Amino acid sequence: MIDFIVRKQKYQRDLEIFGTRNSYSKTDPDATFMRMKDDYMKNGQLKAGYNTQIATEGQYALAYGLFSNPTDTRTLIPFLDEIEQDYFELPEHIVTDASYGSEENYNDILLNRKREALIPYTLYMKEKKKTYKQNLFNPDNWPYDEETDTYTCPNQKHLTFHDYSVRTDRTGFQRKFKIYECKDCSDCPFRSSCTKAKEGNNRKRMVNETWEQQKEYVRTKLSEERTGAIYRKRKIDVEPVFGFLKANLRFTRFSVRGKSKVENEMGFALMAVNLRKYTAQQLR
Repeated sequence: MIDFIVRKQKYQRDLEIFGTRNSYSKTDPDATFMRMKDDYMKNGQLKAGYNTQIATEGQYALAYGLFSNPTDTRTLIPFLDEIEQDYFELPEHIVTDASYGSEENYNDILLNRKREALIPYTLYMKEKKKTYKQNLFNPDNWPYDEETDTYTCPNQKHLTFHDYSVRTDRTGFQRKFKIYECKDCSDCPFRSSCTKAKEGNNRKRMVNETWEQQKEYVRTKLSEERTGAIYRKRKIDVEPVFGFLKANLRFTRFSVRGKSKVENEMGFALMAVNLRKYTAQQLR
């Protein structure tokens, strides 16, 4: 019985350390196990670490934050909160790569912060490919009739509105969907190519109207000359900072433990990057 009590107390302490995370390191409880880009064993091994976020301008690091969440999508909003609280007022354009593109992030930037989001979504580049546009079984290519609110599948059957659905993400953010369903998919010659639904079930399609509007907004902004040029500068602005840290300073891992100490070490490293950049510019 005593052993059970001791173990229960240990589990309770572990849960307190976990918080909203799914893991933690025993040698650094603030760190979370993540899949790193440097995977020397090529087996997807997990390592304890922090998700480092950096805001830059002209290859200078202006702000940084360390997060225990390995997913970039869920670090953008808290990082923007930190920037506004501890650093500076957010610029007109928020520019990131596609790993940050989500309905929640677009909603936060466009509606809550009143800024422009120059953030592509995951399938942005893929949608431009010819194979994607000509795929008859891709529901994004199915004709839509606004008057009847129906989609037409490759077998010329209509998918009509069936019901609404709401999904809640891990962060508590809710996404709303409209569900469309084909009335009869029996004996369809394209069934195996069109759907994975079990025999007897009809093809369904879930449409998030808010997400579709956001994607159209992104496509428009990234195709405009002015905002498109701003987005294209991202690679030559952000990536050199990380490249200099890793290649020139050999800064590929932290040498201390505990989030507060790691934040200090990261701050010194970014300070070195900025000083080196400034010195190089003065000597030109």
